[in-house]
Amino acid sequence: MAHSVEFFPPKNAAGEERLRETIRVLKALKPEYASVTYGAGGSTRERTFATVAMIRQEYDLEAVPHLSCIGSTEEGIREILEAYRAQGVQKIVALRGDLPEGMSNPGHFEYAADLVTFIHQFGGFDIYVAGYPEIHPRAISAPDDLQHLVEKVQAGADSIITQYFYNPDAYWQLQEDLHKRGVDVPIVVGVMPITNFEQITRFSAMCGAELPQYLRRRMEAYGDDLQSQTEFGIELLSRQCESLLSQGAPSLHFYTLNQHEATAAIWQNLGF
Repeated sequence: MAHSVEFFPPKNAAGEERLRETIRVLKALKPEYASVTYGAGGSTRERTFATVAMIRQEYDLEAVPHLSCIGSTEEGIREILEAYRAQGVQKIVALRGDLPEGMSNPGHFEYAADLVTFIHQFGGFDIYVAGYPEIHPRAISAPDDLQHLVEKVQAGADSIITQYFYNPDAYWQLQEDLHKRGVDVPIVVGVMPITNFEQITRFSAMCGAELPQYLRRRMEAYGDDLQSQTEFGIELLSRQCESLLSQGAPSLHFYTLNQHEATAAIWQNLGF
């Protein structure tokens, strides 16, 4: 069973050193690959290229770049794909992305399925797409969100990576809904370790992830005690991941936030 991690491109020298330390620690756990995020509207494009190259060349770890299509042209996306193919990249995470502030027109590719179609026709890449067990926060409705995900798979996606969640029932419901529509690609579980509950609360408000009442109450009781928050988060997610895997989830994808401590602890608790 192969599991994976996600990093974001560092903004400065201190961030790069932190990322390098995280890569060194997590590489020892033998993840299948490391994905690298791509800022809204391609805002981290060059840093994403550089981070992918660094991971591949200096750490001999497969790097999987995110690619957002907001504000992009066919020529621009083709140029990026050709550059990644020249590097030897074999997998892409294809995303619509969020409209940057002030932008009203998404550009040539209106939906992620359009980007998936283009990459599939370009050829040479396994394509990963995002899925939201608890519904994308900007979706018109739950059925509409599900239909968009089905269309991404029909367009050529090989696997789905979920947004993080703390309600496992949402994952199984997504799997059931997709199976009813004939979708049987792997649905990889996105895992967000909890090391700072205030931060997770902000993230969850933006991405639509539910924070169960018992989790909120427990974390609020810890106040500003980040050590206790982290310890409980590791315990909680270790149990949750173990249960998901034992019931048939194919693999885990850790959103590390360029930190290794909690991810490594959960990974080791699971005996990988």
